[in-house]
Amino acid sequence: MGFLSFLTKGLKKTRNELVVQVDGISGKLTPETLEELEEILILSDVGVRTAGKICSDLAARVGRRSLGDGELRRELREVLVDLLSPDEGLDLSRKPAVILVVGVNGVGKTTTIGKLTNYLMGEGKTVLLGAADTFRAAASEQLEVWAKRCGAQIICHQEGADPAAVVFDSITAGKARGADVILCDTAGRLHNKKNLMDELAKIDRVITREAPESSREVLLVLDATTGQNGLNQAREFASACGVTGVVLTKLDGTAKGGVVVGIKDQLGLPIKFVGVGEQINDLRPFSARDYATALLFDEGEEAAP
Repeated sequence: MGFLSFLTKGLKKTRNELVVQVDGISGKLTPETLEELEEILILSDVGVRTAGKICSDLAARVGRRSLGDGELRRELREVLVDLLSPDEGLDLSRKPAVILVVGVNGVGKTTTIGKLTNYLMGEGKTVLLGAADTFRAAASEQLEVWAKRCGAQIICHQEGADPAAVVFDSITAGKARGADVILCDTAGRLHNKKNLMDELAKIDRVITREAPESSREVLLVLDATTGQNGLNQAREFASACGVTGVVLTKLDGTAKGGVVVGIKDQLGLPIKFVGVGEQINDLRPFSARDYATALLFDEGEEAAP
């Protein structure tokens, strides 16, 4: 399944809520219709500030011309593409690339790591997993299942071990074995707990010391169904551990998929991957145009600019 089809299916709930209301706006854009559109966008969890920006950009783009059937959606799509661009993939240029995956409990972090491992190995990369979530019972065992399923190597310590030590050993092993990517899990953090954030900072120092020449990514996994709370999590993590990108999961479970736009606009964090299902292949690199198209058009529907 192509990425556009994959997203179109996953964003169905959001699109069904959004399109009917957007299509109810026709003719010339007026202050009243722009206010109506702003409310529609806020309800899709774009966020108040971002919704206002979208409407301002749309008004500047459309001017005083009258919009026909479906034209508002096409113009809105182009505004969203501009706001979400450019697409930014993972930086794996200097091996072993080190990817630290962070996020609160319950967002699907460990499962996302498994899917990301499958994706990277499908791209021909050798992957070593570091099971640095040493606090959650059976977390390492869960990651070991994913490692075996994908054919990846894994470094584990006993439950309760120092997560930074696991990361240290993972980097050491990754260098020795010639891994392309070292992908490290971390314990689910409560983003408002300083001591836990301090631990992430300790892990960061280990990576800086042991892999100074490596490409680095800090991926924050967010559950799309949490909406604006996810945006608050992203803000806290970004300030604590230098997040380089976001992986958004469970887009298929929410009617508020507009949170993607708010994260990119308000925090400047690129969306690097999105997940819209439970299967191993249901995690793909993000595309701004495909996302904006899937948000506003059914598959096969005329969506030409």
